[in-house]
Amino acid sequence: MFRLDGKTAIVTGAGSGIGQSIALLFAQQGARVASVDINESEAQSTVKKITALGTDAKAAAFRCDVTSSAEVSATFDAVADELGGIDILVNNAGIAHVGTVATTSEADFDRLYQVNVKGAFLCTKAAVSHLLARGGGVVLNMASIVSLIGVEDRFAYSMTKGAILTMTYSVAVDFMKKGIRCNCICPARIHTPFVDGFISKNYPGRETEMFKKLSDYQPLGRMGRPDEVAAMALYLCSDEAAFITGQAFPLDGGVLVT
Repeated sequence: MFRLDGKTAIVTGAGSGIGQSIALLFAQQGARVASVDINESEAQSTVKKITALGTDAKAAAFRCDVTSSAEVSATFDAVADELGGIDILVNNAGIAHVGTVATTSEADFDRLYQVNVKGAFLCTKAAVSHLLARGGGVVLNMASIVSLIGVEDRFAYSMTKGAILTMTYSVAVDFMKKGIRCNCICPARIHTPFVDGFISKNYPGRETEMFKKLSDYQPLGRMGRPDEVAAMALYLCSDEAAFITGQAFPLDGGVLVT
């Protein structure tokens, strides 16, 4: 169960954190993995970790700015040529921001939109033609708990993840009869190097306090782990989830039930 043998998966933002965990698990399960990241060295690092697993899965690194239509199109064509078609796209690349509507600058708003929303749009658009050529496939979007509820000081970030949720619904409906499934995962806070850097940048001198606060936000009393997100991603991209499309899956440590 949950094997991805013979399938090619693109994971954006695969250089670290959740994206890297997904890329590693997919490779363990037999997929050919395209590690896509704006940071080429980090994309290569993920490929090295996949190679070290000793699996038979093939992996390749691709440097790509997901906000550039030309780069995305060229990268996806290169993935298809090098790894043999495209069967799965995981839209994981994204950035965060702290602020209310009153404190968010226009430049920050535009930057969040470009990466989180336009990036997912361009990658999905580029992937769809390849998926159709294979007779179908899977698009999995990384949304967030803020797609479903309000969270303080996350105005622009919440805007982008709300867009990811509704993009998921639209793609699912538009391509349901053409063999393409589209779902999204809505994690609460997941402990990654990104989170550590985010805390250091936005709360200097208060790192320990904020780490505890962000951990305690989840009623289970901790942040989630990247491998827990990867396990859900594997299920949703596997044939065992063939009857699931157009759904949002919270991975929230009990947030929505309290």
